[in-house]
Amino acid sequence: MSMSTGGGGGSVQADINVTPMVDIMLVLLIIFMVVTPLLQSGVTVILPRGKNPDEDANITKDSAVVVSIPSDGVYYLGRDPVRKELLVEKIQVRMKALKPSDPQVVYIKGGVNVQYGDVVDVVNMIRDAGFEQLGLVSDKKKANEQ
Repeated sequence: MSMSTGGGGGSVQADINVTPMVDIMLVLLIIFMVVTPLLQSGVTVILPRGKNPDEDANITKDSAVVVSIPSDGVYYLGRDPVRKELLVEKIQVRMKALKPSDPQVVYIKGGVNVQYGDVVDVVNMIRDAGFEQLGLVSDKKKANEQ
């Protein structure tokens, strides 16, 4: 089927030009590739693995209070590095900022190579400050792991 253009004897062909669509898709792909690593929350910690860890979706929320210990003597609250002496004070500030509907839990991510005593010290400090709900974070073992 063709349409006349009025003045000449040529015809107009109705083909879709996909070049602009491909350009837009490539730009979107590049944007997502750049933004995705920035969306990770918290500090990367190699967590111990367990058989049946309970999954808690609240740990990924921005309002979650997460203490990370990636290596001996290194402490983070969320993404912010914190000295051990100031850890409880910063946790208290974060917990006061939570809404009553938010879970009142302090999550602790202790790395695989962190000494057990460091994690226990942090747990004791948090409990001494009056926070009783603690969550120790671990990864789930894969089916082929022992």
